[in-house]
Amino acid sequence: MTDKRPRVVIADDHGYTRAGVRSALEAAGFDVCAEAATGRQAVEAVRATRPDIALLDVHMPDGSGIWAAEQISALGATAIVLLTFSRDEADVLEGLRAGAVGYLLKDMDPDRLGTSLRNVLAGEIVFPRSLMSKVVSNLPVTPRTHGVSRPELTARETEVAARLRAGAETEAIASDLSMASGTVRVHIANIVKKFGASDRRELVALLRRQASDP
Repeated sequence: MTDKRPRVVIADDHGYTRAGVRSALEAAGFDVCAEAATGRQAVEAVRATRPDIALLDVHMPDGSGIWAAEQISALGATAIVLLTFSRDEADVLEGLRAGAVGYLLKDMDPDRLGTSLRNVLAGEIVFPRSLMSKVVSNLPVTPRTHGVSRPELTARETEVAARLRAGAETEAIASDLSMASGTVRVHIANIVKKFGASDRRELVALLRRQASDP
């Protein structure tokens, strides 16, 4: 039987932090396929293992987590989540611009880490409530027609969005478009972010409303 445990790369310059995160994720049913202590190592680990998620500290030597997020985002097949102590607004916004679909704080309950990452794989964007106001207040405003957001999507995102609108699940979209499930989840997360939706369910509703507009 195929092992479908989500695969994660953990990047943090403190070994004890990586050990704690690994323990929490393995207990939650994840496969930690590689660890890294620097931004550059994180990028190489993602290239080598192609995980579903890259979990990156913001501040690391030899390439920060923000820099690593930009490089990993360009690879196009891994969801990026930043895990940090930083509550700095600049770090949050730079992380978003770099392609992160999650920003979590290291003082969170370790038992919630697995749930947060599964939400990312389901197409959601995850942020702590304490930082949400910073995120929302700095999101770009997308013009709306008849109340429905119409952001620009890439050709691949348009294909994924069409199938979401029709009610297809992630695995069906992956099969139909000959893509990895993790890649589909990354596209869904990007579309959620572009539409300013709170989660996948709201995105589907927006897509269907958009289709019904003249």
